[in-house]
Amino acid sequence: MLEIWLIELLKAIGKLFLNPLLYWTFLLVWVASSKRIHHERMNFGTKIFNRFSEFKGTWGISLIIGLVVSLLTIGVGMVFSIETILLLSGVIILLSISFRFTLLSPSYTIGITFLLLLFAPFLLEYQTYIEVDLFSKVDFTTVAILLGVFLIVEALLTRRVKRNDTYPSLVRSQRGNWIGQHQFKKLHLIPFFVILPVGEITSFAAYWPYFSLGEQTYSFILVPFVIGFDYKVRGILPEIAAKKVSKGIFYLGFIVLLIAAGSIYISWLSLVAVIFAILGKEYINYLQRIEDRDRSAYYNKVAEGLKVLAVIPNTPADRLNILAGEVIVKVNDKKIYSIKEFYLALQNSGAFFKLEILDDNNEVRFVQSALYEEDHHELGIIFPQEPHRQNK
Repeated sequence: MLEIWLIELLKAIGKLFLNPLLYWTFLLVWVASSKRIHHERMNFGTKIFNRFSEFKGTWGISLIIGLVVSLLTIGVGMVFSIETILLLSGVIILLSISFRFTLLSPSYTIGITFLLLLFAPFLLEYQTYIEVDLFSKVDFTTVAILLGVFLIVEALLTRRVKRNDTYPSLVRSQRGNWIGQHQFKKLHLIPFFVILPVGEITSFAAYWPYFSLGEQTYSFILVPFVIGFDYKVRGILPEIAAKKVSKGIFYLGFIVLLIAAGSIYISWLSLVAVIFAILGKEYINYLQRIEDRDRSAYYNKVAEGLKVLAVIPNTPADRLNILAGEVIVKVNDKKIYSIKEFYLALQNSGAFFKLEILDDNNEVRFVQSALYEEDHHELGIIFPQEPHRQNK
């Protein structure tokens, strides 16, 4: 029995490479990062983050989550038809064409897949090209439970946003001034195993699989599931906004999971869970936009010193742990009030510089270092200013 399971698991890994979603995901990140780099050059005259940085730091946690979800789907016995998996992959691809990662929340990808599966038998009656019963083998409870699980996963991933890993840009304030804005945005490719209702595996316990489609033999498939998020903030530190959004998504996922579990006994609760997930996610997104809009600009010009909008990775500022949102008030004990003064002070500092910085609590801290020939001429610090394209 163990040998059959290992063979089927190896076959499932091979099936992963037959799913077009796997290759589309890499193309999606390549195009999205190219567009971001273009905007960075237009705003700041330089690239800040490398290509594919939307994937940076995601692989380890994605594999761990994929393993945990796989243990759940296989351990409990959640069977999905191959048509359901392909439809889910197609929905993810279609929603990602806009390159808006926010549409890749499980609320939308799994939620829309659920609704399509629910109404497919009625829609297919009015055509002759596709078999009417193509999507007849569906356990809606398993789809709803999977939605709740991945919403909790989305919450955990959103909470992992780090301060200097978000993407800066420049926007006009209501008064017409240029201010800074940040975007916390990531894409996670999470491979996880599900059970298919055909193969060489037989039941190993009376309860397994708990959610079956009526078949007696099974196999596995490794699904490349994609989760994305994309939020813009200008009135608060992005890591604080991310934690608040994450909290809302976690509660949403927990409630959806409870409702979905209830559909084991009352079948129509699975539809309630999906509708609640979609509307709840829309409300969380709306609340985040409204709250941020009502706040005063955080990344703006200050009376004394310069507010740090972003730090370019692998530069002196990055090595010195200078954080976006802090204020540089002095260079080598000389007060600065403009970017030009900052640049001149650095030029006159020789091979050594010292910065006086105000942190989030308005407490002073000092950083100092030597300047090397290969270092960024402005230490790798980005400040709020007029876009580079207007300075040409």
